[in-house]
Amino acid sequence: MNKQTMIAAAIGGLLTLSMGASLLAADEAADSEKCYGVAKAGKNDCAGAAHACAGQSKQDGSPTEWLKLPSGTCEKIVGGSLTPKK
Repeated sequence: MNKQTMIAAAIGGLLTLSMGASLLAADEAADSEKCYGVAKAGKNDCAGAAHACAGQSKQDGSPTEWLKLPSGTCEKIVGGSLTPKK
């Protein structure tokens, strides 16, 4: 196998892996929802109103912090909301 063929094969493999990961993430997003008001301090998922990273919430049940949960779960939890509370 020559050098060009090896490079082409490597690039093709990376593109295939990338597409698979994108499809998996899209499928996961369709089966989940953001649930506001139920995260414990330091256990939030992703950015919030006052910070840019997961795990930086300062209080339990903050109305602007969220967790990713399976679709249909959030509104069954006391204090859970599909939209941030003000």
